Amino acid sequence: MTTQPTHAEVLTGQDAEPIEWDEAQGRIAEARFSWLATARPDGRPHVRPCLTIWMDGELHSTTRADAAKGRHLAADGRCSMSVTTDGMDLVVEGTASFVTDPDHLQRLADAYRDKYGWPPVVVDGAFDAPYGAPTAGAPPYRPFAIAPDAVYAFGTDDAFGPRSTRFTF
Repeated sequence: MTTQPTHAEVLTGQDAEPIEWDEAQGRIAEARFSWLATARPDGRPHVRPCLTIWMDGELHSTTRADAAKGRHLAADGRCSMSVTTDGMDLVVEGTASFVTDPDHLQRLADAYRDKYGWPPVVVDGAFDAPYGAPTAGAPPYRPFAIAPDAVYAFGTDDAFGPRSTRFTF
């Protein structure tokens, strides 16, 4: 499944063509590091670095169920993930849900192996692995997917700056 935006709008007020969705989507997919923003129960923000996979039109990452981000997403899936690339910063806003489908989990495990060299295996609807990020703690790691409501592509150079774009889904 490929998610396509229903609308693209230039944010700068200039008469410019929007950034192409393929360009924005490719940069999200290639990003090595991302930042997940969730909300604590009292509404205060919580931001943490993540390794991400763009697959099937959704942005994926993992968490432990007892980690703050895992508890926050279980209580309220609304979140955002941001990445910085050369010439463009991107923000994916949407709703996260935990991945439970065995085929989806296996394809996601394979994607992590291909992109990061991380070797998770699917066990009881989660990932087990011989290691994780230094701050991640021991497995199991629960994969989640963020279905985008909006994606912002903020140009940071002369080529993309005037074309900064909001994609809605």
